[in-house]
Amino acid sequence: MESLILFIPLLPLIGFAINGILGKNLSKTIVGIIGSGSVLGAFILSVFAFFQVLDAGSFQAVAFKWLEIGSLKVDVGFQIDQLSAMMMMIITGIGFLIHIYSIGYMHEDAGFYKFFAYLNLFIFSMLLLVMGNNYILLFFGWEGVGLCSYLLIGFWYQNAEFGKAARKAFIMNRIGDLGLLLGIFFIFQTFGSVSFNEVFTAASGTGGTVITIICVLLFIGAMGKSAQIPLYTWLPDAMAGPTPVSALIHAATMVTAGIYLVCRSSVLFAASPEASQFIMYIGLFTALFAATIGLKQNDIKKVLAYSTVSQLGFMFVSLGVGAYSTAMFHVTTHAFFKALLFLGSGSVIHAMGGEQDIRKMGGLKKSLPITHITFLIGTLAIAGIPPLSGFISKDEILAKVYYGTGSLPFILLCITAVLTATYMFRLYFLTFLGDFRGTHDQKHHLHESPKTMTIPLIILAILSVIGGFLGTPEWMNHILGTEHILDKYLSLLHNKGIIHPSEIFEYVVLFVSIIVVAIIWFTVKSFYISKKQLPENDEDEKGFAKLLSKKYYIDEIYNTLFVKPIEAISEFTHNFIDKMLVDGGVNLFGSGVKEGGKTLRWLQSGKLEYYIMGMVVGLLLILVFNFIK
Repeated sequence: MESLILFIPLLPLIGFAINGILGKNLSKTIVGIIGSGSVLGAFILSVFAFFQVLDAGSFQAVAFKWLEIGSLKVDVGFQIDQLSAMMMMIITGIGFLIHIYSIGYMHEDAGFYKFFAYLNLFIFSMLLLVMGNNYILLFFGWEGVGLCSYLLIGFWYQNAEFGKAARKAFIMNRIGDLGLLLGIFFIFQTFGSVSFNEVFTAASGTGGTVITIICVLLFIGAMGKSAQIPLYTWLPDAMAGPTPVSALIHAATMVTAGIYLVCRSSVLFAASPEASQFIMYIGLFTALFAATIGLKQNDIKKVLAYSTVSQLGFMFVSLGVGAYSTAMFHVTTHAFFKALLFLGSGSVIHAMGGEQDIRKMGGLKKSLPITHITFLIGTLAIAGIPPLSGFISKDEILAKVYYGTGSLPFILLCITAVLTATYMFRLYFLTFLGDFRGTHDQKHHLHESPKTMTIPLIILAILSVIGGFLGTPEWMNHILGTEHILDKYLSLLHNKGIIHPSEIFEYVVLFVSIIVVAIIWFTVKSFYISKKQLPENDEDEKGFAKLLSKKYYIDEIYNTLFVKPIEAISEFTHNFIDKMLVDGGVNLFGSGVKEGGKTLRWLQSGKLEYYIMGMVVGLLLILVFNFIK
């Protein structure tokens, strides 16, 4: 099994190499089979690894020694335990479905083979990140994911705006990555190792300022990858990439890297209450902040993007209160319903001929029956309809927050949950119900997506329904005779001792959730379907609504404070230092040589009398020199 483990990241890497080098000369069918098959193989091996962990516990597989510089020793080794096995199955399982979906979605694209090569490289990098047994290997995968996101977000680079979105994602992630790198330096300086086992053994039972500094630096890295305030603005712009990329980044891979990092380092974070509290408040503010923006977005993918930022905030709140297994529970359910929603939006965009504005949709229920029902399931799951997966995992976060910190964070998260249901129902109604508001050509073009796109939707819809039973609440356990599977499975995480909610609390949350969501459903439906009120253009919005539609002008503020000054400095250094000093100095030297050559050229004129005169002058100079001497 240890030998087979090495093939889990290797298979996507082989798929990347074959499609990247030979893909241009292969048929699209072969490219799709190689790209999808390599990830399917990795998924099958990940399932074997999962059962191996269940039977025999965690184990390691070392490929080769990588670095040995003084006391720093780094192996290319993989640590397979409950946490990494769970992440491996999510990455390869959801990744495989996205690959299958991409065969239909990208079939007409000229860069088909490059797209699958990049997807495979993305999966390889993410597997390296979660499987590595040390922080250096984790960082290597971390940077690989950043590179692949740049390539995939800017895949349609002919569009200048898409290229800018890719650069924005790359640069903002580098800011967070600096924090992670500094954190790794502090870890090595403090513990003399970067190996997880050695670091966590040495850190067990310790605390203090150094641990807090390390945790804050690691979290800064997580803020970049997992799009928390203030490093979140790259994620909505990442919608510039093809829709399968959006699903891959937002659901199963890149944005979950920050959650994984904190969970993997739970020994360190459990020893620093200050860092944990910082995480909780950043997550809380991000969740509420992004949810308010989602209320006024009209791009179908932008709504889902801000929803992702908000849901990640939920996960970080859970991490902040020490409920690490609960955060991983929501990572899992979110992977199911958010991948479903993004792929469903891609099916809508595919049917609409590339249109993404929900104000120009409507009435798609009849034309896209499979997309409609699966998108509805995803919407109900994220909105918190019991007993769908989103309700159960979100309900557990709310309970842990209530018993772990008090009423204020709990109330703010409840408000965020209400906003989530509101913007998701708005998105659903404006897209699938009511009258069609697009053009005649778009209406004529409407059709359900091919099976390569609808089958992944159906599978993800099923997972969104049953996924919550991985972590059933107590009231459900009493009725069904079940248990909280994930809490038992993720026992390696250093969860804080939080009082489990009483059955009365859970029943109250259950009934209140049903009533509130029902009110939101009928209110939003009445506003957008019965009264046929459509969202206004951004320019026509007024007051707070305009502030939301403009996303609080955060991008404009960043542009004014950071982008324009840096561009001005770059322009100055280009014109003054580069062109005037560097280029000017080089050109001056070249001109001097050229003019000197012109001046001395007469000495090599080819006329004999000049050479004789030169010899006479030389002899005279020799005589004078000897006389003086």
